[in-house]
Amino acid sequence: MIKVCELVQRRPGMTVEEFQVHWRDVHGPIVAAIPGLRRYVQSHPLLGGYRRGPLPYDGLAELWFDDKEALRSIATTDAFAAAKVDEPNFIDTASLIELVVDDIEIKDGPVPDDAVKSIGLVRLRRDIDPAEAHRYWAQVHGPIAAPIPQLRRYVQSHVRAGAYTGDRRPAWDGLALTWFDSIDAMRASAKTDAFAATIADGPATLDPSAIPTPTILTREHVVVPGEATQQLR
Repeated sequence: MIKVCELVQRRPGMTVEEFQVHWRDVHGPIVAAIPGLRRYVQSHPLLGGYRRGPLPYDGLAELWFDDKEALRSIATTDAFAAAKVDEPNFIDTASLIELVVDDIEIKDGPVPDDAVKSIGLVRLRRDIDPAEAHRYWAQVHGPIAAPIPQLRRYVQSHVRAGAYTGDRRPAWDGLALTWFDSIDAMRASAKTDAFAATIADGPATLDPSAIPTPTILTREHVVVPGEATQQLR
């Protein structure tokens, strides 16, 4: 299984509410018709998050496919073309960030329908080999965070190795996706020893310029509810 993550910003002049309605009710069904799409989830930021100003992104789209071949094959389909035609109606296409990732499930558990999903934008240290930085994030840092009691689910989305050809680096090295029952539960988690240990370990693998990790608090809108098989390293 392979996943595409799209970090999107709304079209200039569009309100957050207008953007979310169009994305959910108009664009979502268009994308859902793409052949071979196994699962499709939109993560919409909580409106309260905008009280202090703009967010890094106005949403995250996650799209799962069987493999690279299935992903490549969508480029010639009518549904993909229709989705691309609709994007400028609500997305600032110049700022669109697309990441092809493998998911690593750090902690699994039941998640209520109205759970809060935190999206952490992860940039790994540039002075460490990318493969080693990804290994540490998954095998050392992730398990440190897993015991946080209020943490219902934790998935790391790791950008694939092909994004590191030559001197190239992706905009973000991955996403830390965590689910909590509520905002209050998330706040309570910040008072735990496991959370403190997670923060203390951050500099071991995170780029200093991206500490604290930028985060977006969202709720999921599941458009295509297929199962997502987790990729383990």
